[in-house]
Amino acid sequence: MSFARFARPTQRILPYAIGAIAVGVGATYLSSSWNASTVRNENPKVFIGDKKWIDLELEKVYDESPDTKRFFFKLPSDDAVSGLTLASALLTKFMTPKGSPVIRPYTPVNDLEDKGYLELVVKHYEGGKMTDHLFQLKPKDTLSFQGPIPKWQWKANSYDTLTLIGGGSGITPLYQLLHHIAKNPEDKTKVNLYYGSRTPNDILLKKELDEIQKKHPDQVKITYFVDKDPSGKFDGNVGYITKDFLAKNAAGPKEKTVVFVCGPPPLMDILSGQKKSPMEQGELTGALKELGFSPEQVFKF
Repeated sequence: MSFARFARPTQRILPYAIGAIAVGVGATYLSSSWNASTVRNENPKVFIGDKKWIDLELEKVYDESPDTKRFFFKLPSDDAVSGLTLASALLTKFMTPKGSPVIRPYTPVNDLEDKGYLELVVKHYEGGKMTDHLFQLKPKDTLSFQGPIPKWQWKANSYDTLTLIGGGSGITPLYQLLHHIAKNPEDKTKVNLYYGSRTPNDILLKKELDEIQKKHPDQVKITYFVDKDPSGKFDGNVGYITKDFLAKNAAGPKEKTVVFVCGPPPLMDILSGQKKSPMEQGELTGALKELGFSPEQVFKF
């Protein structure tokens, strides 16, 4: 997952690095409105886009899969909310022993309205500086956060259908979208999620995903893919998310639809092409272009 560029001002938030003047105006407004929001008994927002790093304490951590953990970080107060919007992420930072900053973006997976904590699902990558650091953290250790980083400004019922395509830990921004669309009774958007993992044991957030599909069978359809199934009992597809599969099952480019993609480089190469940079979507290539989708219909997290 990474930052993004936005081609449609009416649909997508301006880039995070918008300049000192705009940030200053936003910070001034938020500061001046703090007392008013307190009077209205609104929950304080921790992250307000002011580029301030905030240290959060790790409360607990447990295993999600053989190489993935869930991290629960405490917000400064029990009644505080993160301040994230749909869809957005946070930056994380730590300093190496030599004094160099290591910064990576992550999308929290808990509800945006949850009070008092942030929840990250993080996959360990061999040689990954941030994941190496995260996986050695213990309760009461701290990690620095900054944000929110706007990704796509979701507006209910903007499309008839969404196609979400993910692989591995790329599920986190897709889950954020799916979860909040499904929980909104006013949002009638139909969502198809195609999610690939190495094995059934590597499927992240499966309990939550299955629960969403069970509660919203007419709105949400989830199809799991695994590279291999050692048990031979997997109730899903063994193989990869292909152009032929999408042509037969996903909404086509002539429909009122959009496709969100997030996953490891091989998946991105095959389906959409890589992002040009954290702030730029880059050229649309691969299966989605061959199927006739335009760059405006595909968003790469």
